[in-house]
Amino acid sequence: METMKLERNKRVKKLAVWTWSWVATMAIATFGPEFIWDGHPFLTAFAIIVNLANGILMILANRDLFNHFDELEKKIHLESMAISLGLAVVVGLTFSLLDQQNLIPFDADIGFLVMFIGITYLVSMLINTRRYK
Repeated sequence: METMKLERNKRVKKLAVWTWSWVATMAIATFGPEFIWDGHPFLTAFAIIVNLANGILMILANRDLFNHFDELEKKIHLESMAISLGLAVVVGLTFSLLDQQNLIPFDADIGFLVMFIGITYLVSMLINTRRYK
């Protein structure tokens, strides 16, 4: 039991490192062209590629953690992801239509959808964890 807990902690820490690395490279790719390297095309493209690589490594670390879950944890996460994906598509496209038809007074920025997905996943996880445990 203790070995499993240590292994899980190791995988969680690995995921945390790649997640924060991805967040940092996203910030650099976003703000670097304007505030650090004055829009240099090569540096901008390089920063975006580094961010993409960090994102892929973050996904692999997440997959590694999920493969360590027991069947109940996998079920909880899978259901939460399914709800998040479905709502992201339906709500995201509806949000985009509202923007296209000028029915909302602001642009339907991707950041809103990312926040919505995160909140939806968190709420789904809380509900599913309570439901199954």
